[in-house]
Amino acid sequence: MEPVQHALLLLKRQSELENAMRRAGGIRVTEERELYQLREALSRFPAAVTAILEAASRMRRPVDALCAQDVEPADGVMSH
Repeated sequence: MEPVQHALLLLKRQSELENAMRRAGGIRVTEERELYQLREALSRFPAAVTAILEAASRMRRPVDALCAQDVEPADGVMSH
């Protein structure tokens, strides 16, 4: 899987977990652990995460509304 696609999936799941934390009843310990694991995994793709966040900002859309095609790396090549 390409770094941008993988990072985008991780960011979308992170968003789901963070939204669950804000709802009444909060979040369970297993979900909190998953959130920490997601953040660790995302730290392995800093360029992809930056490109995704910049694309979301540029398009004025939340990250979970993006697809990999919406993200265009500045140098045209995305590697991890």
